[in-house]
Amino acid sequence: MVNNNRYEANFKPGEIIIKQGSPASNAIFLISGLAKVYVEGYSGKNLILNLAEQSSILAGPGVHVNSRYCYSVAAITQVHSCFISFDIIRKVISVNPGFAVGFIEELSEKAYKMHQKVVNLTQKKMHGRLAEALLYFSETLFHSDDFEMVLSRQELGEMTNMAKESVVRILGELENERIIQATPRAVRILDHDKLRVISEKG
Repeated sequence: MVNNNRYEANFKPGEIIIKQGSPASNAIFLISGLAKVYVEGYSGKNLILNLAEQSSILAGPGVHVNSRYCYSVAAITQVHSCFISFDIIRKVISVNPGFAVGFIEELSEKAYKMHQKVVNLTQKKMHGRLAEALLYFSETLFHSDDFEMVLSRQELGEMTNMAKESVVRILGELENERIIQATPRAVRILDHDKLRVISEKG
């Protein structure tokens, strides 16, 4: 049933995969690639909620509220995706309890991570928020202390709720303290423990 009611599409870096406010008719499964999930706020200011990587499913809560996507998604790298109708997903949920449980677990995990992000953005100072983001790249996304910086400084600011200038300044401070090495395209964490302390006490 799923195979007969799905289609695949490729997106180049920078292309919009989902537009906030558009009709939510499909869930999207990322077969490969990396995309940013973000809310388009007031006065053109965006807030990056998270990065979706290979094997992620994008099925926002808006489909169950007002049938609209409540966020936008844009490709960071080349993305190969699979679109599956929400009507089909509802049918699978109704006949497959194992899938239903897994789907609920997936949504619950995302909700939990979003609660943690709200706490980080509202209670941590700027140094702590940026340290948290760098640890996310290192520990969750790339599993390495030496990784490609897939976001621009502007986007890194949108992820940590700070101005681009603040991101540049704090990265410079972390470099001066020999906690990281950073170029526009890559970051190397030199002192993981110190970065963790900054994140936790931020």
